[in-house]
Amino acid sequence: MNRYDLIVVGAGGAGMMASIVASRRGKKVLLLEKLPKLGSKLKATGGGKCNITNTLSIDEFIDAFGRGGKFMLNALREFDNKALIEFLDSIGVKTHSLDGFRVFPATHNSATILDALISEVNRLNINVLTNCEVKDLIVNENKIYGVRCKDREFYSDNVALSTGGLGYPMLGTTGDGFEMANRVGHKIVKPYPAMLPLKTKETWVKDCTADTIAKVTIKIDLPKYKKLKAIGDLIFTKKGIRGPVVLDFAREITPLLDKYKEVPILVNLTKGLNEDAILKHIKKYPNLSILDIINKLLPKSVANALCTQLNIDQNSLYKNIAGFKREKLLKTLSWTPLTIVGHDGFKMAMITRGGVSLKEINPNSMMSKKIDGLYFCGEVVDIDGPCGGYNLQWAFSSGNLVGNSI
Repeated sequence: MNRYDLIVVGAGGAGMMASIVASRRGKKVLLLEKLPKLGSKLKATGGGKCNITNTLSIDEFIDAFGRGGKFMLNALREFDNKALIEFLDSIGVKTHSLDGFRVFPATHNSATILDALISEVNRLNINVLTNCEVKDLIVNENKIYGVRCKDREFYSDNVALSTGGLGYPMLGTTGDGFEMANRVGHKIVKPYPAMLPLKTKETWVKDCTADTIAKVTIKIDLPKYKKLKAIGDLIFTKKGIRGPVVLDFAREITPLLDKYKEVPILVNLTKGLNEDAILKHIKKYPNLSILDIINKLLPKSVANALCTQLNIDQNSLYKNIAGFKREKLLKTLSWTPLTIVGHDGFKMAMITRGGVSLKEINPNSMMSKKIDGLYFCGEVVDIDGPCGGYNLQWAFSSGNLVGNSI
C-alpha cells in the first residue's frame, strides 16, 4: 500500500502539475503536503490574481532570467506558454491577456486555477496526504527509495521535490527541500529573498508615498554592476521603495547587501530623460517656479522633496537659482541617488533567489545527477525570474517535465 511510481513532496503549482502529468500516463502517484490545504502559495500569487504566464517567445522568456536561463530550454520546448494555456483550458480555466503580455485567468482570481487543479487531482484519483511533513529522503548507494515522514515511510523509485524556496514561510515554504537535498549530497546555492520591497537610507522618501511613478529606470551604482538595470513602475514607501520595478530588481540587490551592507542605486524618475532633455523642458517655462516646472515631470510631493534635498527655494525661477544648484538639479532629475540598506527578509519575499545547483540537475529530465530517481521542479532549484508570469510558467513547465520523465 505504501509503494508508488512517483512520490511528489510539496503540492504547489509545480508539484500538482508533476502529479497530474504522471497520473495521466498511468502512474500511481502520491502527493504529500505539510499544510492542511493544497496550493496555499499559488492561491496568494499576484495578490490573488495569479499572473499565470506571459506571451513572450521561448528565447525572450529565457533571456529575462539571465543566469541559468538556458537551463529551462528543454522544459519550455515541451511545455511553453501556449501549452499551459491549452492545459488550463482543458481543465476548465479560461485565460486572457488584456495588455497583450501578461496572462491571467479570465476571473482574475487565483482560486479559479487552484480549484481546477485540485479537481483534476481528484478526478485522476491521485493519492493526496495533507498535514504530512516529509522529514527525510530514503537514499542508499546514490539511489532514491522513498521518503520518511514523522511516523511512517512511503516507497518509490521516483521522488520529486517541489517544496518551493523560503519566501512567505507562513504558506509552507520553509526551505526543507534545500535541507533534504543537501543531506543527500546536493549543493545549495545560498538563498536570498527576492521580489520584495527595499529600504533606503534616505528618509525623504516618506514624504512621497501618494503616487505611483511610471517607467522608472533603476541601476546599481557600483563599478562591477553598472550594467544591471530594470524599468517599471515605482512607489515610494515610508521606509523605502516598492512597485514592480523594485520587485524585479530586488533579486539583484539582496545578494549585494550581504557583501556591501549598503548598495547605492541611481533612479531615473523622468521616463528616461537625460540632462539635456530636462534642461530643454525647463526652458519652456521661464516664468514658472521651479516647483511647478518639475511638477510637470514628477508628482508634486517628489518635486517638493527634491527641492528640499537640494536646498533650492521651490518658488524660485530657474534663472535665479545659483549655477552649482542648477547643475545639481539637472543631475538629480536625470539620476536620483538612493542607498539601499535593507529589506524585511523572506517573510515578505514572493520568491527565492538560489536553491539546488543547476549543475547537479539534468535539464532534459529534471533528475538529479547525484541521486538516481530524485527529481526537482519549481522554485526549489536555483532559478528565479522577474514579475510577469515567469516564475509560475517555470513551475508548470518543470513540473510537466518531471511528470513525463519518470
